[in-house]
Formats: sequence, C-alpha cells, structure tokens
Amino acid sequence: MNTRILTLTALLAVAVPPTWGQAEENAFTLEAETGGLWFSRNRTQIPSDTGNRFDLDDLTGSGPDGYLRLSASYRFDPKHSLRFTYAPIRASGSGALEEDVQFVDADFTADAPARGVYRFDTYRLTYRWTFHSSDAWDFGIGASVLIRDAKIQLEQDATVRSDDDVGVVPLLHLYAARHLGPSTSVVLDIEGAAAPQGRAIDASLTLRHTLPSGWHVFAGYRTLEGGADNNDVYTFAWMHFATVGFGVSF
Repeated sequence: MNTRILTLTALLAVAVPPTWGQAEENAFTLEAETGGLWFSRNRTQIPSDTGNRFDLDDLTGSGPDGYLRLSASYRFDPKHSLRFTYAPIRASGSGALEEDVQFVDADFTADAPARGVYRFDTYRLTYRWTFHSSDAWDFGIGASVLIRDAKIQLEQDATVRSDDDVGVVPLLHLYAARHLGPSTSVVLDIEGAAAPQGRAIDASLTLRHTLPSGWHVFAGYRTLEGGADNNDVYTFAWMHFATVGFGVSF
C-alpha cells in the first residue's frame, strides 16, 4: 500500500505544471489523518431485485475501527490549488445474520456463523478556487473526480460471495475557514454530489493550528455518507470519524 501511495503522489507532482500565475512560498502540503471510525448504517441488497436487504454491520460491527487518510496538495497561487487524496476504509468481522439472506445468488442462513467484509477505497483529485480570502475568512469552491474501489463479501462455511464495484464519480467541492488568529482556524471541507441513482458526501469540521516550524496539527469530526440504488445493487452506508492529524507545508 505504501508503494502505491508514493507512486500516485509522485505522478501527481509530475503532472502538475510548474507555475500557474506565480506559485507562492509553501506551495506544497502533505497531510496524514487518522482516528476512530464508526458506522451508524451499512445496509445492502445485491442484486437489488432478487437479493434480501440486510445490515452488514450485524457481522462487521459498528466500530470503532481505525483508519488512515493521506493527501498531497499543490497551490499554484493564492487562489488556485489541486489536492490528491487517498482514503481507504476497511471493516470486517463475524457474527450472525438476523434472518436468512440471499446475496449474489447464494443463500446465507441466520442459524450459522457468518463473516462480512466491507471495503471502500477512494482516490480523489480536487481543484479549488479560493474566491475570497481575508484575515477573518477564506471561502473556496471547486470540483473533484473520485475513483472508488468497493467490495462487499459474505462468507459462511464453504459459501463465499462478493460484489466488487469500481467507478468514477464527479463531486462538488466547498471550503470555508474561519481564522481565529494568525495560526489557528476552524475549517469546513465538503465534497459531495447527489443523483437519482445514489449520492455521496464527505464533510469534515476541524480545528487547525500551525506551528512555527511550518508543521500543523488538526482534530475534529468527519462524516461520510452515501451509496447506490439502481437495477443492480442497493447499498448505503453512513460513517462517522473522530479525526486527528498532522501535516507540513514547504
């Protein structure tokens, strides 16, 4: 996984043109985020026409699970920036289904132990235009391209069924920062979109403090909610994150 992260970050750096207007000091920012992850919903039905709808967290549990999120940003000038984010989410566990379930054309019974696996990895490239910047507030708007690599799997005795999904999703990006002082800010960061076939929203509210060395630390809350409801699958999850992290600009 580390090799993949380093390779993708290097490709992003090479792909970014050296200047857009006049690149300013501390144009690059690297961040790492971690903490605890809880599920308040993880419901699925595959296929959506013949399968049974059930709560996957009956098997995987509702948390807390650990997570890691990495990002690399490049600011072309005070108004324009790009950010690449790698955000893998994994949860697995064993338990008992509340009722018999048909999943991916196989039968899973409620009277035998079963194991569930949930994976939702995303790769995102986000552009932001900071249209207002002052001593008190920053406001930005932009767009993201998200690539998802998702998997849901059930196991019971010798029966194993899984559904994999890889897709590309465009998202709207909104950003606001309230500066409490020269080194401390409250930051709201949102990426999301909705359509009849499904929705996705990733929003965080964090308190950030920049150290004299150029490093910064942050802590706060993140929520990720969304899913799909179409002719093939029904799957929706709602996740909550207690988040802490650090980063450096150079």
